[in-house]
Amino acid sequence: MTTSSVEPLTRRGVPLDPTLRTMALGQFANRFAGGALMTTSALYFTRHQGFSATEVGLALSVSALVGLLVNVPAGQLADTRGPTRVLSWLMLGAALTAWPPAFAPTPLALTLLLSVQAVFLSASGAVYQGVIAQLATGGRGVRFKAYLRAVTNTAIGLGSMVGGLALLVDEDWAYISVFFGQAVLTGFAAWNTTRLPPLPPHPRREGEARLGVLRDRPYAVLMALHMLFVTHFFIIEIGLVLFIAEHTTAPTVLVSATLVLNTVLVALLQVRLTRHIDTVTDGSRAFVVAGWLVAGGFVLIGFAQDLDVWAACALLLVGTVVHVFGEIVGSGGQWSQQMGLAPHERQGQYQGFASLSFGAARVIGPPVAAFLCVGLGRTGWIILAVAMVLIAYAMTPVARWALTTRADYGVTTHSG
Repeated sequence: MTTSSVEPLTRRGVPLDPTLRTMALGQFANRFAGGALMTTSALYFTRHQGFSATEVGLALSVSALVGLLVNVPAGQLADTRGPTRVLSWLMLGAALTAWPPAFAPTPLALTLLLSVQAVFLSASGAVYQGVIAQLATGGRGVRFKAYLRAVTNTAIGLGSMVGGLALLVDEDWAYISVFFGQAVLTGFAAWNTTRLPPLPPHPRREGEARLGVLRDRPYAVLMALHMLFVTHFFIIEIGLVLFIAEHTTAPTVLVSATLVLNTVLVALLQVRLTRHIDTVTDGSRAFVVAGWLVAGGFVLIGFAQDLDVWAACALLLVGTVVHVFGEIVGSGGQWSQQMGLAPHERQGQYQGFASLSFGAARVIGPPVAAFLCVGLGRTGWIILAVAMVLIAYAMTPVARWALTTRADYGVTTHSG
């Protein structure tokens, strides 16, 4: 039994580890601001700035793509210049670029301003994952990430409620206040990072590849499988809404209930259900369990088609709960593999690369959801269920291949 499995992480919900307390405070401030903005920005840009939905969607898509491009270079910069130092500067940049999009005069300006902000937001997010991996030593990485994810969900939920107040007021000043609120809270989170234990830089060794992670084929293949698996987040986020509206008798307001249910369950169970997932091998086993749970949730949701309203609502809610359990366990498996296979001194670079899997899933998830969940209905959900199980099982031999070939790729300080 590992040390991390017997030592308590929190007391009355407050982390015992001072580093985790500091991280949680910054994470809460940052995600609270993001939740408020997420709720209001699209409506502000369309209704109050006069941009079309297509223009806003394009601006968001372009900025998201720009953000993806900087993740690995940012991680490499953090590894060689000092992770916490680079993180502080990137988050300060995110704070300074948070408010200008509110005053964008044209769609092109909006795209450029959102893209500049995305550089800092995405880069700081990637570097932050590497910081967690380096600070959470002794097999505590998954537990730290689990707690921080619970904090994230809580903060986004509360931030969304504040954003809802701006929607009720529906005045320019209310929306603009949300943008400036994000700037202030992100600035606080940037200052908060200076309270973290300093992490030393690890200059590139002579002969070492500048971006070694791009040559690490087993890690790349495993991250590709992660990308395919985590599309379930966006399938639920988008496919469930459209499926309920097009193929079931359930009221669309049920979507709000499923979102609240997801937030509450993650906040309550993320740490508890992933506390024994420490190693890469643990992660492989977790993925198999998660694959079956996600698949079970998809099947239950699919069979809600054409039922009467109460039966449909019951199956959709039960399917959502089963899926959330798979989401929670799968996240633990994902984190353990991403961190356990990476060299300690290059966690920024490797976690920056790993974060691409979620970003790419965000791109492919919506069209997959539209085609299978809406176009094929129940059959589409069953196809997705089978795919999730197969992907989950495929990770075991790939993870084993990655573990046995670490030295071949110059990785000797991984935690396994």
